Amino acid sequence: ITDKKYFIKMSGNATFKVAVKRMTDVIREALGANELSTEDVELLVPHQANQRIISAVAERLKFPMEKVFMNIHKYGNTSGASIPIGLDEARRSGRIKSGDTTMLGVVGAGLTWGSAVIKW
Repeated sequence: ITDKKYFIKMSGNATFKVAVKRMTDVIREALGANELSTEDVELLVPHQANQRIISAVAERLKFPMEKVFMNIHKYGNTSGASIPIGLDEARRSGRIKSGDTTMLGVVGAGLTWGSAVIKW
């Protein structure tokens, strides 16, 4: 312990840059594959890693923040549960309605990432 061998280490700045780039790229890829633009999407539900990542991704994609679902201020980073929690909360609160197109974007442990488009 005195040698600090048993502590979790993370390069925060590098992680931030990779997370923003990968989540932005994979969302663009999903939009393109579905012949959609950000204007076609009613709500972006990103992984709730931290507010800075979410804001940076939205800015790069030119998603207005009012079309971005965020609940990290309520629960913190809930890891792999952030998307299901976000979808449930957005649906129950009326932010997702029948016929809406919702975009999901995630980045996670081991530098994994993914996206999906859901038509409700």
